[in-house]
Amino acid sequence: MSRPTDFIPFHRPSIGRLEEEAVLSVLRSGWLTTGEITLRFEREFAELAGVEHALAVSSATAGLHLCLEAAGVRENSKVATSPYTFAATAEVIRYMGADPLFVDVEEDSCNLSPPLLEQALAREPSVSAVVPVHVGGLPCRMDEILQIAGARGTPVIEDAAHCLPRRGQKGAPGTLGAMGVYSFYATKPITTGEGGMVVTRHGELARRMSMMRLHGIDRDVWNRYASSEPSWYYEVQEPGFKYNLTDLASSLGRVQLRKSEGFYLARRRIAGRYLEGLADLDYLRLPPDQADHSWHLFQIRLDLSRLELDRDRFIDALMERGIGVSVHFIPLHLMPYYRRTYGLRERDFPHSMRCYRETISLPIYPGLGEQQVERVIAAVRELGARFYKKR
Repeated sequence: MSRPTDFIPFHRPSIGRLEEEAVLSVLRSGWLTTGEITLRFEREFAELAGVEHALAVSSATAGLHLCLEAAGVRENSKVATSPYTFAATAEVIRYMGADPLFVDVEEDSCNLSPPLLEQALAREPSVSAVVPVHVGGLPCRMDEILQIAGARGTPVIEDAAHCLPRRGQKGAPGTLGAMGVYSFYATKPITTGEGGMVVTRHGELARRMSMMRLHGIDRDVWNRYASSEPSWYYEVQEPGFKYNLTDLASSLGRVQLRKSEGFYLARRRIAGRYLEGLADLDYLRLPPDQADHSWHLFQIRLDLSRLELDRDRFIDALMERGIGVSVHFIPLHLMPYYRRTYGLRERDFPHSMRCYRETISLPIYPGLGEQQVERVIAAVRELGARFYKKR
């Protein structure tokens, strides 16, 4: 079957005239790097998230690295996290000379399992931080994770890359631990192309990360050159990093932030239609319809015992029908580096493996039209009917 010409991409960013005008305004201002626009973006994000401090960074990966450094993670310690995540979550642990302590996920949510985390921390006294990942924008069971880590005095750093702040009863995912990190990558709920934001309620952590994100210098470029009292003098307090976000990127971010609630409502409507249109299929497990889900991803789980094809062939068949899909995630313990370095085996994390083998992420973004959503639903239903196992 040839691919239709009206292919539905897995994702398309929602960029319009307001974003274009914001970027042009910065280009014409004469100041392109980190400056007043970025400071405004940080203040606006902090207000939306309900935290005291927000720090714009060049990527969520950079943000996670800054958090681990500020938390005091050192060489030869361990950081507990999930293997069911993107490469960045674990690689920043290695940046610190520490080792990831992978903890398996809950089979239903694909998020870090609190009982398994408690067992892992009991076995490993050298754990210096816990990094839960809110997969697809579905929050982890943070009350339990915070209680388990707090009993040992272990800081919790939330990988909230998929969450634009959705307030639960106790706050937004990403704001509940000591620090949290959001992503503004091209496919995320809001985008600056590349970029991210670190949030915290702790002033000392914010000051440390603010200094370390720009070479460990005690004054940023804006204060040295463009403030009302410019000064050429600066001091390097620590060997820091180059992790600042530019005003060009922040100008995009400010517009996207103002649109973020509308973006969320659009994704929520699409998720609702998927939930309705696929609810009666016994060969699918659908995501929970939680109020604090950001719906960055809509992940369906295949019951392979009821189908005559596996996940990969199901994906191929959807692509042939003009439906762009993806997989989140390939567990890190399958990756050659982690297998080789830590002697990990496929069977070490069975829940992560099952999530991986059964999961497909469907398109869900504000620009996805109603007819396209119906095409996705129809394609999933048609494939299920065609390849349903005869009993």
